[in-house]
Amino acid sequence: MEFIPLVLGILLLVIVVVDLLWTTLWVEGSAGPLTSWLMAVTWRVFRQVGDRRSRLLTLSGPSILVIGLLVWIILLWTGWTLVFASAEYPLIDTVNGGSISWSDRFYVTGYTIFTLGNGDFAPREGPWQIAMILTTASGMLFVTLTVTYVLSVLDAVTQKRSFASSVSGLGTRSDEIVRTSWNGDEFDGLELSLNALASQLNTLTANHKAYPILHYFHSGQTERAPVTSVALLDETLTLLRFGVPEPDRPSDTIVKNVRASVHSYLETLHNGFIEPADRTPPAQDLEPLRDAGVPTVPDEMFDESVENLSERRRLLLGLVESDVRQWPTGETT
Repeated sequence: MEFIPLVLGILLLVIVVVDLLWTTLWVEGSAGPLTSWLMAVTWRVFRQVGDRRSRLLTLSGPSILVIGLLVWIILLWTGWTLVFASAEYPLIDTVNGGSISWSDRFYVTGYTIFTLGNGDFAPREGPWQIAMILTTASGMLFVTLTVTYVLSVLDAVTQKRSFASSVSGLGTRSDEIVRTSWNGDEFDGLELSLNALASQLNTLTANHKAYPILHYFHSGQTERAPVTSVALLDETLTLLRFGVPEPDRPSDTIVKNVRASVHSYLETLHNGFIEPADRTPPAQDLEPLRDAGVPTVPDEMFDESVENLSERRRLLLGLVESDVRQWPTGETT
């Protein structure tokens, strides 16, 4: 028996199994080490080749997903091929009865991994029968987990774009959302919308924790880009919480609940590829609200409150820039 192919094969199998289980089953953590590295490298390549007007970026998420699946199956296939290559006669040719070549080992491991049977070969008695059973089991594990994983990721992508559409449906700027919600006496219907958005954002946060690959699914349409929508929503909440006097703004409980949902979402970014920007986003202006008849606090009070949010807003700006987007005020980042 040759120990180098055996050890190398077992090492590859351990790497792929750990990474597969880590990525698909650990819903409270990041992706596996190998998958995390592949996602970061692939996204970096797409960022260097495309820009914010390039449709190439819309292929980044599907490409990362496919590349990850291909790497898993290549490592699994190669690992078992090396294991069966560590012995001279691990298999029996049931058709020709001849010697076993490398191509035969490659063929029978692939045939077994995809749960098609053993083909024209049978394992020799003893440990090779156990190895063949484990090969089939690893193939079934791979097929079952990856199919479930892909379907779950695609469903999560749909949900995150639905959230973005819900936010953009209220307006494309924070002051616009506040102005159009004010009916002269109160913010008509805004509390219901905020409650619905908090629920959608909590679901989005849970999905990002379970499937970090969601960070890399780029939408070609700004109104369907969740990163911009999260920043827009938080800027709207800042205006409501710190720019409008307490008697006139929506329920503090609702506003704080939605802000907490945004904070929970931002916490998932530490497991992704996001770093805070080196500057704060453009300051908001209360004058458009005053022109629309919305009650506001003095500028000095609002500016002081916003200054305390600089770290949070820098992280939001880093999130927007990481997705090659513009800050929702319309100014270039």
